[in-house]
Amino acid sequence: MTAEKGSVGDTAAPEREMSRLDRLRRLPILREAGEAALTRAAEAASWRSYGPGGLILDLDDATGDVWFVLEGTVRIQVRTPSGRELILTDIQAGGFFGEIAAVDGAPRTAGATALTRARLCAVPAAAFMDAACSTPAACRALLRHVTEILRRQAKRLLEREALPVRLRVHAELLRLSRPRIGRDGAQDGEQRIVTPPPRQHILAARIGTRREAVSREFAELMRQGIIARERGGIVILQPEALRRSLEAELEAETDL
Repeated sequence: MTAEKGSVGDTAAPEREMSRLDRLRRLPILREAGEAALTRAAEAASWRSYGPGGLILDLDDATGDVWFVLEGTVRIQVRTPSGRELILTDIQAGGFFGEIAAVDGAPRTAGATALTRARLCAVPAAAFMDAACSTPAACRALLRHVTEILRRQAKRLLEREALPVRLRVHAELLRLSRPRIGRDGAQDGEQRIVTPPPRQHILAARIGTRREAVSREFAELMRQGIIARERGGIVILQPEALRRSLEAELEAETDL
């Protein structure tokens, strides 16, 4: 299997840290796979390196490989009929993508690009399904994963259909944030931080709006003292205020 456009390095180079079989065994969805099926998957897999911006998969790609991110970050995005890009998610090391096409055999519905320098493992669809269905525990792991995707997509769809831009910004900031840790190593109250801070046009692409709308909402949140900018991050000073506004709107929309 040859390297795809955008990939760099020798795909046949041996994995120095551990054997390929051991690396596959450590991947979340394959931990419960049977030994024989996992060995076949390791033999069929190819190992690729991509530089920042390298195209891994494009929309409507007919291949069914499942891609495991070993190092770096990969961005999953779709294009609207008008040509605008919508960011679905960023996948960090330890995650994977492409499993839906492996399950149903249909062309890709989204593209994948290396956001940073990345090292990936591509497992052909047949080998992946063989491993994922080799034991009841592995099959349940795959079913749980697909269910999580459906739930996450349903939540995002509800947000985009039911929420105004203001609240979609709130939801995405909370989704991207993590607890803020002070210099003493302890959590800084209820504050959260988004770091590195996403560029406004990237955040807009994540929530299906325009950069100017995100800029206005940021300015208003800063005026209210709910968020603040600091070097290297966006601090959410009042995360509970964002959560309350979201919950109130969603309850009103769904009559909960």
